[in-house]
Amino acid sequence: MMNITLQLSFRIALVWAAGFLIAVAVEALLPDQAGLTLASKQSTLFISFSRMGFWTCVLAALIVTALVVGRALLADIGWNTFR
Repeated sequence: MMNITLQLSFRIALVWAAGFLIAVAVEALLPDQAGLTLASKQSTLFISFSRMGFWTCVLAALIVTALVVGRALLADIGWNTFR
């Protein structure tokens, strides 16, 4: 059981590391002046592409972590149709 736990923790760490590396690279490569402007009656909101890329990569890391942990939990309770 400990081997599976260690393997799961390494997978999650790799996904998070890759997600943050990609997020930092996206934020560094995209200019801050490029983005979307959302206009309303009272104000406007500018969202740069670099911030969107950063948060997309972070969200992807969260989703993959949730899927890996969920699969491990289901495997622990005996639902092993994944293999």
